[in-house]
Amino acid sequence: MPWPFASAWSGWPPSVRGVPAAAAVRFSHAALDRGGRTVLRDVDWEVGRGQRWVILGPNGSGKTSTLLLAGAYDHPTRGTVDVLGHRLGRVDVRQLRLHIGFVSASIAKLLRFELPAADVVMTGKYAALEPWWQEYSDEDRARARSLLADAGFGYTADRSFGVLSEGERQQVQLARALMGDPELVLLDEPNAGLDLGARERLLHRLAALAADPATPPIVLVTHHVEEIPLAFTHALLLREGEVVASGPMREALTSDTLSSCFGLGLKLLEEDGRFACRAV
Repeated sequence: MPWPFASAWSGWPPSVRGVPAAAAVRFSHAALDRGGRTVLRDVDWEVGRGQRWVILGPNGSGKTSTLLLAGAYDHPTRGTVDVLGHRLGRVDVRQLRLHIGFVSASIAKLLRFELPAADVVMTGKYAALEPWWQEYSDEDRARARSLLADAGFGYTADRSFGVLSEGERQQVQLARALMGDPELVLLDEPNAGLDLGARERLLHRLAALAADPATPPIVLVTHHVEEIPLAFTHALLLREGEVVASGPMREALTSDTLSSCFGLGLKLLEEDGRFACRAV
């Protein structure tokens, strides 16, 4: 029996690579309560086709909660959230997630460390955690290796995921997120725990993806402006679950908005398209 979701998926407006002409993500007065407290409050936010967003904010500001809603791993308590043209609460999220590439530490912990890196990448085609749950073709195996090679990490293909460095694992996770030709890519603090070299290699890969018009919309969560890749276009700043600023990068990301976001006088610096920040 076909999924009930399939007929809804075929009803897109005209699009490029399946991404609707309308927003890839749309929050309308979205709120999220968890554990008796409100973690997101009245959030309006829209991710358009071709946009590359960074979400910034201090710990506890609601960044990951926002990403979980955008990834269809949670539902709003109030307001609405539409992902790839489908409203949460009215769609089979299991099928919706097949069209979303998601990178997070929580997923990495669920992956079996004995799996070869190429197999980890391959599971991304079906948003699975193990390769034995579905059938994969020789073309799938070749694509998984190609994605690693494109990032400069083809040498990891036959190595166990568990023996890779943290930087290598993040590159494998990113390749896994791209395996299924997603229509939305979500990255939850991919630079966390990386040394300087690994961080810069990952930022270089993300910048290349962001500059490619064939890449779907990207949303990246981070604590640090230094981790914003080149070619990212928009910023969402959150504090205590509320929007401080949202919009094109150089309008939403300023010394003033950063100071309001983090509750500290901050000066934003920019050189060759990369940002830095210090207290004043």
